[in-house]
Amino acid sequence: MRSRLLVVAAAATLGATVAVTATGASAAAAGCQVSYTVSSQWQGGFGAGVAVTNLGDPITGWTLRWSFGAGQTVTQAWNATVTQSGAAVTAVNVGYNGALTTGASTSFGFNGSWTGSNPVPSAFTLNGVACTGSVTPTTGTPTTVPTTAPTPTPSSSAVPGTVRVFWLKPTDVAYDQRYPDGIAAVVREAQRYYKQELGKTFKLNNTVVEVVNGEHDRNWYITTNCTGSDHYWCVVGNMHQELMRRFSISNPDSRWLCVGEISAEETNQSGGGASPGWVVLSGHDADGAAGINGAMNRWYGGMVHELGHGFGLPDSTSTDGTPMSGSFYDYPNTHFSQAQKNAILAGPYGSFLS
Repeated sequence: MRSRLLVVAAAATLGATVAVTATGASAAAAGCQVSYTVSSQWQGGFGAGVAVTNLGDPITGWTLRWSFGAGQTVTQAWNATVTQSGAAVTAVNVGYNGALTTGASTSFGFNGSWTGSNPVPSAFTLNGVACTGSVTPTTGTPTTVPTTAPTPTPSSSAVPGTVRVFWLKPTDVAYDQRYPDGIAAVVREAQRYYKQELGKTFKLNNTVVEVVNGEHDRNWYITTNCTGSDHYWCVVGNMHQELMRRFSISNPDSRWLCVGEISAEETNQSGGGASPGWVVLSGHDADGAAGINGAMNRWYGGMVHELGHGFGLPDSTSTDGTPMSGSFYDYPNTHFSQAQKNAILAGPYGSFLS
């Protein structure tokens, strides 16, 4: 059913449902929350992920600023344009992640260098407003906006000719906004990369990640419909079957190229992969997208790789510098060959690219 496995075992770590304070539509409110995570660190260098949540009124573009306290410097960034002057760092949205409604989040990442120490920045501002995790209203009555999981989106709402993305949340997994936001950031980075490589790219739906409240708990997805003790494909296979049934999607389906991620897996047993029309990934990929399982480059490269299968490409036979080999771990320092570009454009979903 799927041709390539990505195996990096990790336990799912999920947060609890939370609520944030916002103001009514008549208010002019500003507020933000920032999560800064050092995802990996080595002598002289590090990788970091930054998640930004807009707690105030909707914005159409954002500028995040902070200052490093120990001489760190940004050397490479993705999902934002990052510049630095002395200790002061400025990150500006790119074209696809500038609009943030109330309660919406986006994320970006970067690699940097350090000497001596690498402390986390102590303060951030978003469009000039201090990010304290609260909202500063000028008028209006506060209301509560819970970040609870939405109901599954009917299949008729997804635009044909797009890459359609799902996050399936088992019944015993708490909703965590980092997951849909992080998965959206990963597929948007893949969207940017395909544009860079091919001169054209795929479209995403307005609801980039459809959150699906699963019908079963994690253990059911791990252990049901398995052959003996082989649980390797059970999780993604059970997710795949549930998504196809509930949303009336075929395998493959000419309307969409589908991506499914589920927050469940058995340690060292559950993986994922892809074939033309479908990408199916389990818990370690969902965790990685959420920024809690290693450097983001690996998850960006992994999505580019699996979407390559979704567009019809096979694995490369050697580590050849293309994302269809182990070279995807070197992302973004990897490139499609001309033959791979031609095959994508001529493949079963080449018409999705524009």
